[in-house]
Amino acid sequence: MSEPTTTGPARTRAFLGAGLVLVSCLSVQASAALASTLFDRLGAPAVAGLRQLCAALVLVVLVRPRVRGHTRQDWAGMAGYGAAMAVMNVAYYCTVGRLPLGVAATLLFLGPFVVAVASARAWHDALLPAVGLAGVVLVTKPGGTDEWAGIAFGLLSALALACYTVFAQRVGRASSGLEGLAVSVCISAILLLPFSLPAAPSVNGSDWGLVVVSGVVGVALAFTLDFQAVKMAGAKVVATLFSLDPVMGALIGALALAESLSAPVLVGMGLIVSAGAVATWRAESLPAPPMPTSTDRP
Repeated sequence: MSEPTTTGPARTRAFLGAGLVLVSCLSVQASAALASTLFDRLGAPAVAGLRQLCAALVLVVLVRPRVRGHTRQDWAGMAGYGAAMAVMNVAYYCTVGRLPLGVAATLLFLGPFVVAVASARAWHDALLPAVGLAGVVLVTKPGGTDEWAGIAFGLLSALALACYTVFAQRVGRASSGLEGLAVSVCISAILLLPFSLPAAPSVNGSDWGLVVVSGVVGVALAFTLDFQAVKMAGAKVVATLFSLDPVMGALIGALALAESLSAPVLVGMGLIVSAGAVATWRAESLPAPPMPTSTDRP
C-alpha cells in the first residue's frame, strides 16, 4: 500500500486517520477495563466469548457478509484469522485479570513489535529488540504465582497477535470491505461458545449491558474505525500509532481501576513502546490489502 502524501487533501486524510486510531485505542482499552469488572464472577474466557458474540451479531447486522461465494483459500484464511482472534482475546483478558491494564497492553504490543522487527532489513534495527527486551525485563518482575500466570498469558496473547497479523493481511487481500472481518469475528465467537454459553445463564441485566457495550465499543466500533484509518492515513502510520495502546491502557487503568505502576515498570513500558514504534515505522511497507491493522489487538 502506498502511503498518502503529506500535501493537500492527503494531509487532511492522514490527520483524520490518526484521529480515528486514537479513538479506537481509547475504545479498546476502555472496553477492556469495563469487561474486567466481570472477571471475578464469570471468568475471563467467558467474558471474552460473550463480548465476541455481541460484536459478531452487530457486524452481521451492519455488514451482512456473504456465506457463499468464498473459495477454500478464503475460508482457510478467515478460519485462521478467527481462531487467532479467539486465542488472543481470551489470553489478553486472562492477562488483564492478573496484571495492571497498562502492563497487559504492553505485553500484547510485543506481537506487532516482533512482526515489525522481523520485517526490518537494516543492521542497526537489530538494536531495537535489545531495547524492547530491556523493557520487558523491567515490566515483567513477577511478585507471585498469579503474576507469573499473567505474564505467561500476556506472552501468549502477543504470540497469537503476531500470528494473526498474517491472517489479517491475507483475509484483507481476499475479501471485500469489512466482509472478511465480520466472518472472522463470527468464527471467533463460535470457537468461544464453550466458554460463553455455560456462563450466559449467570449473566444478569446489568452484566449484559457491560458485555454489549464492551463488544460494540471494543470490537465492532474499534475495528471499523481502524479499517477506515488505514484507508485514510496508510498502514504504516496506523500501525505506528498503535504503540499508544499501552499508554492508553496505563492511563485508563489508573483512572478507572485505581491501578498504580512503579517507576521501573513505567520506564520499561516506555522502552517497549518506543522501540516498537520505531521498528514499525522503519519496517517495509505493509501489503496493500485494506485490512484494519487494528484487528491486531483485542
